[in-house]
Amino acid sequence: MLNMLKNVPPQIIVFFISFLLALVAGKLFIPLLRRLKFGQIEREEGPQSHKVKQGTPTIGGIIFLLPVVLIGIIYSFFDSRILSLVLVTMGFAFVGFLDDYLKIRKKNNEGLLPMQKMTGLLIVAGIFTWYAVSFTEEARMLILPFLGYYNPVTMSLVIAIPFIIFVLVAFTNAVNLTDGLDGLAGSVTIIVLLFYSLVTMFNSEWNYIRIFCAAMAGGILGFLVYNLYPAKVFMGDTGSLAIGGALASTAVLTGTPIFLGLAGIIYVAETLSVVIQVIYFKRTGKRVFLMAPLHHHYEHKGWSETKVAIVFTIVTIFSSVLAFLLLR
Repeated sequence: MLNMLKNVPPQIIVFFISFLLALVAGKLFIPLLRRLKFGQIEREEGPQSHKVKQGTPTIGGIIFLLPVVLIGIIYSFFDSRILSLVLVTMGFAFVGFLDDYLKIRKKNNEGLLPMQKMTGLLIVAGIFTWYAVSFTEEARMLILPFLGYYNPVTMSLVIAIPFIIFVLVAFTNAVNLTDGLDGLAGSVTIIVLLFYSLVTMFNSEWNYIRIFCAAMAGGILGFLVYNLYPAKVFMGDTGSLAIGGALASTAVLTGTPIFLGLAGIIYVAETLSVVIQVIYFKRTGKRVFLMAPLHHHYEHKGWSETKVAIVFTIVTIFSSVLAFLLLR
C-alpha cells in the first residue's frame, strides 16, 4: 500500500485528504450552524423561488477552509511560502465572516456597509501585494495571451502594485456575485483550480501553489456534497470572498491574472452583467437583463438552478481549456 502511494503525485493525495476532511467538517458544522441559528437571509428583491431558502445554514465556507488551513500548516514545514496563500485566503474569509455575521445578527441582508467591506478588502489586498512585490519575482511578471509562458512582460512597481490590488479586489467581488445558486460558485471554481493545477506544472518552484490548489479543490468538492441543489448549507461571503482571494493570489504568484479572467469567464460575465444593468438602468430606466447577476437572468427565463450550474460549469471547462492552450 505504501509503495503504491509513493507513485501517486502529492497533489492527488492532498486533494483526497482535503475532500474527506471537508466531508467530516460538513457533518459536524452544519448541525452546529443550525443550533446557532446562522441562517441565510434572502434578499427581498431576489427571485421569489429563493424565499424557501430562508434560514438555510450559511457561513459554510468554513467547511472547505478548515482542511485548507490544516494542510497549509502541515505543508509549511516543507515550504513556508504556502502560508502566504493560506493567510490571504483567510484574510478575505474574515472580511466575509464579519459581513455574514452582521446579516445574521441584524436579521436582514445588510451586513458591512459598502465602504467598510471595501476597506477590509483593500487592507487584505494591500498586505498581500506588499508581500508579493517584496518577496517574489512572479508578482511583477505578466503573461499575455499569444506571447506564452516564456515571454512575460515585467511590470514596474508603479503599475504592478495597483494592478495586483485591483485583481484581488475585483475577483473577490466577482466570486461573491457568482455565488447565488446552489452549487454554482463551487462547481465553477473546481474547474478553475484544475486549470491552475496544470499551470503550476510549468515551474517546479510552484509546487506549493499546486498543493494549495489541490487542497482548495478537494475541500470545495467536499463542500459541494452539501451545497448542490437542494443545498443544505451555503458558503456565504465567508466562502466566496475566500475563494476569490485564493484564485486571485494564485494568479498573481504565477503571473496569470489575464488567464484567470479567461478561465474564470463566468466570474467576469456575472460581474459585467451587474455593471451593465446598473449603468443602463440609471441612464434609460430600462433593464438589459431580466435580473442581475447573470444567473438570475436565466432563472427568469425558466432555467432551473441545476441547469444554470451545469451550463456555466461546461462553459468554464471550455474557457479553461482555451486559456491553457493560449498559455502554452
